[in-house]
Amino acid sequence: MSQSFDNEFTAQRHRNRQAIEELGIDAFPGKVVRNEMVDAVIKAHGEKDKETLEAEKVRVEVAGRVMLNRPMGKAAFATLQDGTGRLQFYLRRDSVDDAAFKAYKKTDLGDFVSVGGTLFRTKTGELTVQVDRYQYLSKAYRPLPDKHAGLKDTELRYRHRSLDLLTNPEVRDTFKKRSNIIRAIRDFMTERDYLEVETPMMHVIPGGATARPFTTHHNALDMELYMRIAPELHLKRLIIGGLDRVYEINRNFRNEGISTQHNPEFTMMEWYEAYANLDVMKEMVETMIREVVQKTCGETKLMFGDFELDFGAPFDSYTMIEATCKFGNFTEAQLLDADSLRDVAKKLHIEDADTMEYGYLLAEVFESVAEPHLIHPTFITEHPIAISPLTKKIPGNEQFVERFELFCAGMEIANAYTEINDPLDQRQRFEDQMRQRDEGNDEAQFLDEDFLWAMEHGMPPTGGQGLGIDRLVMLLTNSASIRDVILFPLMRPHQES
Repeated sequence: MSQSFDNEFTAQRHRNRQAIEELGIDAFPGKVVRNEMVDAVIKAHGEKDKETLEAEKVRVEVAGRVMLNRPMGKAAFATLQDGTGRLQFYLRRDSVDDAAFKAYKKTDLGDFVSVGGTLFRTKTGELTVQVDRYQYLSKAYRPLPDKHAGLKDTELRYRHRSLDLLTNPEVRDTFKKRSNIIRAIRDFMTERDYLEVETPMMHVIPGGATARPFTTHHNALDMELYMRIAPELHLKRLIIGGLDRVYEINRNFRNEGISTQHNPEFTMMEWYEAYANLDVMKEMVETMIREVVQKTCGETKLMFGDFELDFGAPFDSYTMIEATCKFGNFTEAQLLDADSLRDVAKKLHIEDADTMEYGYLLAEVFESVAEPHLIHPTFITEHPIAISPLTKKIPGNEQFVERFELFCAGMEIANAYTEINDPLDQRQRFEDQMRQRDEGNDEAQFLDEDFLWAMEHGMPPTGGQGLGIDRLVMLLTNSASIRDVILFPLMRPHQES
């Protein structure tokens, strides 16, 4: 098999591999000796002094990448790293067989090895394995980033997440914390008797949110399909089917822009509860977030950028009109009248203010003047009906609906409704959305006859909510960009210069 190498470094590493194989050693063995992880060794023995270790003669078998190497002729100190931490080992020529020592001499930084031996402390007090068994495991053909500088270039970090995780411990910590956050959410939902479910990722009709979908094609059925923008309509079908409390944590796909708060593929949690309403959803998300923050962060006050967020204090709450008045210095009368609202929007230089419908216009004004000020966790209630096609109207105030969005640090992190369960009302809302599509709104929702058919069999009063997992993780890890909390964010293909 021929192989060309793009530089002398990879060529030299290949020669080192060949030298190891000439010793009769498999450079990529399938069987590995490892009895414990590095962090377990450190937790169990990291506080023991030199005399205790000498008396106990603790034997360990660990494996990982060689991250530091200090050869000294017939002996060497080196450091290996597994997924949990780093541990130094000390190897002498007379402590292992001749082939193993020669294999060590051809070991490059980044290579994987397994070592066995007894623990001791060096003169400087560092916990170290005195090696009597050395197994070569795998050759790294490319050198790792500088051991001191790590991988700092943001573009390279996102594009080469494997090296980012390997060289930046804080990145590993972020994704471990993400896993803990999701586990804590699942524990919370289990305690409330919710059933975790999975619904389709490919839809015949995209629905459940206002967004542009990604399209794909099923060859065998010769039909166009859409990557889901939300699981809402399928989860409501389960409510109709008698599963009274359901939730799903999974991916959504929206064909829209990329920013510090947006990635086209992102993780959402949606949940629905029969016989519940917006008040139940409000209590639930506030309690959930508070408990998750306490469990995963150890306290309820956190820093996010320059802001201190206090999740232990009661969340604020304003109607959309109230928040826009408070932070935009407007009167309620200005915002309730369509013509005066249009004048406000023009002064704010909102695009298409002359032609935009009232509900969309109010939402744009709110977003412009109020959203950046919603730092403490804040519920925004009473949204316009035009932007909420799946939500019950407020009795006696049918221009607005029973909906809230939860904001924190200027970001929307949750969205909840008292769900429409009247199939006639829902059909009318869908038809209005189709009218908007005909008028050029490519984010408006489709009319889903199959969902309406299910609703016509009877749907109980229901509360529903969606929570942005990625944005919540951003807040709890003090991450400025959504790309910092998604392992593999969408990137343009790499262009060679």
